[in-house]
Amino acid sequence: MAQFYSAKRRVTTRQIITVTVNSLDSFGQGVAKHNGKTVFIPGALPGEQVEARLEEDKRHFASARVTRRLNDSPQRVAPRCPHFGVCGGCQQQHVSETLQQQSKAQALSRMMKQEVTDIISGPAWGYRRRARLGLNVAPRSQALHMGFRKAGSNDLVDIHQCPVLVPQLEALLAPLRECLSGLQSVRRLGHAELVMADNGPLMVLRHLSPLPDADLQKLEQFSHSHQLALFLAPDSEILSRVCGDSPWYESDGLRLSFSPRDFIQVNGQVNQQMVARALAWLDIQPADRVLDLFCGMGNFTLPLARRAASVVGVEGVAALVAKGEDNAAANALKNVTFFHANLEEDVTRQPWAGRGFTKILLDPARAGAAGVMQHIITLAPEKVVYVSCNPSTLARDSEQLRAAGYHVAQLAMLDMFPHTGHLESMALFERG
Repeated sequence: MAQFYSAKRRVTTRQIITVTVNSLDSFGQGVAKHNGKTVFIPGALPGEQVEARLEEDKRHFASARVTRRLNDSPQRVAPRCPHFGVCGGCQQQHVSETLQQQSKAQALSRMMKQEVTDIISGPAWGYRRRARLGLNVAPRSQALHMGFRKAGSNDLVDIHQCPVLVPQLEALLAPLRECLSGLQSVRRLGHAELVMADNGPLMVLRHLSPLPDADLQKLEQFSHSHQLALFLAPDSEILSRVCGDSPWYESDGLRLSFSPRDFIQVNGQVNQQMVARALAWLDIQPADRVLDLFCGMGNFTLPLARRAASVVGVEGVAALVAKGEDNAAANALKNVTFFHANLEEDVTRQPWAGRGFTKILLDPARAGAAGVMQHIITLAPEKVVYVSCNPSTLARDSEQLRAAGYHVAQLAMLDMFPHTGHLESMALFERG
């Protein structure tokens, strides 16, 4: 498993060093060598010589902060967002899109000990269809601050534009600030979550005390004037729709409805490509019986069901299982069955576990799928597609498949979050 530098470790030295950066890690940090030791330098690019102050000096690696660049890489670009460098949302806007993708692909290749066969990407700007904006009234100016957290801090960065948001959501930032600033209960607001569904934008407003009627009227007027579905969240468990339709998005020609709090892939265009690639890799045939683990509300399950004889989707969140069943019924798919199960526990006695599956897809959270890998091997499918948001756990889990006689036939880097340090990937494993 790869070892990553953590920026939270204690400062031990302030020595100034001069180094030449050789590469980027997957998080966009420059990587150099000094006295035989690896040094991580945020903001520095390959080919740049920099003077940097050592922030930490550990036995096997160090971290440093640039004090002066002695030359600029041709891959250095001007950040598009004025908040870059303060806001913690993006880490790589100073890096060309080509270098971002290459460095992530190289990092994935190193961790998997396998060549990356494909890079799946979409537009680098205006791609993000969900944003959670913190809300806070500044004590001195009494102005409403609305935005994202600083890197490594809980402090709020007051955001006025965000070019990675889909244009419809970015256009809401200014009028939303004006609307919320005029509410009587502005000091009792927690956050505003904006989501761009295929049938229009929506907002979830978290409020810490009941909203007076005057505030409700202003919010309803705002939602109508901006054709925005409005949901209120008085606490973390309750969600009430004030106005607007239930959200949905399309996947493989199917309409998937979701709750505003449900997980959906943030990058809609890359999600469409990812689903299409998984279907192509698995080469679904009419006789196939497919198992979809960590299936959510059916992002992969329902497209699989359009092609296979039968599909079983298994998910650990009961609400998503119910949503998957609703989506299957709404799309008239009768060959798919959903089960609720904790996939970190022993699954061998589950009612779905003994079926003769020919192909398996899994899309776990960052912790990976250690609890089900041995059972996947026992089921002995012809092909396995593993979709991952954490290359370290993908590399760990893939070792079990390799030891059982599977090999990596395809490996793709998914550029799901351009300008950030997130590395998404998917791998096709074939038996024999």
